[in-house]
Amino acid sequence: MYDERLAEFSRERLDGRPVPDDLRVLLVAQWEGRTEFTRLLDLVFFEAGEVHPLLDTSYLSEEELADPEMQAVNAGAAEMARYVKLVAKGGKGWIGYWLHPDEPADRAWRLLELDTEFTFWTLLGRTLTEGAAAEQASRQDDPDERTAFARLAADLAELGLPLGTQEYDALDDTEHRVDPEELMEKLIEAEREKRGLR
Repeated sequence: MYDERLAEFSRERLDGRPVPDDLRVLLVAQWEGRTEFTRLLDLVFFEAGEVHPLLDTSYLSEEELADPEMQAVNAGAAEMARYVKLVAKGGKGWIGYWLHPDEPADRAWRLLELDTEFTFWTLLGRTLTEGAAAEQASRQDDPDERTAFARLAADLAELGLPLGTQEYDALDDTEHRVDPEELMEKLIEAEREKRGLR
């Protein structure tokens, strides 16, 4: 029923890669107007045609767009968008996958979050749902994110979306092989050099 929409989402957000199973469940729930996952995970998935946050320059004035320094930043951000596959608004800003070609291909896609100041954050977990649940657990009123995560995991399982673990401490916390923050700085610096700014 949603095959064409999922294919379009894959083309637009994941460069044609297969949509992970948990993401498929979350997308279909949003498209069907079901809000239980949105409520639990604080995620709203991008609709077709929404601009990737790293490519969005609509908030800049003409003067800012003409500034060589800002042009270098925007060009570096555009290059980063090749590897940063954001799929939803939530958390500190947006969340998605880090798909740099130097990351190991034999493990789950690495998760990341981009905040509104363009700072990258690593998310715990092997799936987008685990990462979003871990992020939510760290912001709950519970004094311990372990308790909050276990409760969220149980709620998600009850809704038919079980996590790989119900234990916060068992979440995958493998670091990225290529650090997104460092790469962004290098790409912007390279763009500055191209423009004679360094």
